[in-house]
Amino acid sequence: MTRFRIAVHIVPRRGILDPQGKAVADALHALGFATVKDVRIGRHIVVDADAASPADAEADVRAMCDKLLANPVTEDYEIAGVAPL
Repeated sequence: MTRFRIAVHIVPRRGILDPQGKAVADALHALGFATVKDVRIGRHIVVDADAASPADAEADVRAMCDKLLANPVTEDYEIAGVAPL
């Protein structure tokens, strides 16, 4: 077994109201960043776990996201990286 660090990004699904993201986008516009079109505020989760391979570590964390870490009705997630420790 090898220990891996798996990074996950979780964000609200498109079409789901994101009041924090809207507030940040509005503030950025007020500060002169007119090129900003949308901001989504989410969570970044890092999991350290033992697994036989990077693919197994990713599969385990995907199962964690499906069962607990992400709400499948309102959130999307992506595995941002899998690295051995």
